[in-house]
Amino acid sequence: MKERMGSCTRKTKETEITLSINLDGQGKNRIDTGIPFFDHMLDGFARHGLFDLEVQVKGDLEVDCHHTVEDTGIVLGQAIAGALGDKAGIRRYGSFILPMDEVLALCAVDLSGRPYFKMDAEFTAERLGTLDTEMVREFFYAVSYSAAMNLHLKILDAGNNHHMAEALFKAFGKALDGAVMEEPRMQGVWSTKGSL
Repeated sequence: MKERMGSCTRKTKETEITLSINLDGQGKNRIDTGIPFFDHMLDGFARHGLFDLEVQVKGDLEVDCHHTVEDTGIVLGQAIAGALGDKAGIRRYGSFILPMDEVLALCAVDLSGRPYFKMDAEFTAERLGTLDTEMVREFFYAVSYSAAMNLHLKILDAGNNHHMAEALFKAFGKALDGAVMEEPRMQGVWSTKGSL
């Protein structure tokens, strides 16, 4: 399987984003969204998924973090979809249960071409650094719909809000890594429909 890379740019009145991802990387990344905690979360996603990720964002953070986080999710989803192409030869499904101290998080992914998103995680803090915790949901929603993936996230055991957010991002990286892995027994697309 050739190296699978995707890139995307998005420029609006609210954000200017340049992003590239290598699904067959080593977890190397350069990330600057202007939101240090969000950078930390994306680093965990890339490092634990073994994706090489470059993200540069200029957003209207003087308003709040909403546009920056949501638009980064849109662009990441588009880059993932571009890197996957027709999805021939991949496992398609991936899941991971990730412990982080007292927190236990579950992520399940289906690269089905049909977007669906469900998340069960209740944060008790309004903000982590300068990231509004409600934006964790908005980010993953944007990724799932722009990549046309089925994405389920669930906190099985709650605890420290930092640990909860970080466990979700890392679990997503691990589950996505499993879904994009090559399946040597599958030559075409893993679907009875013949396409994803």
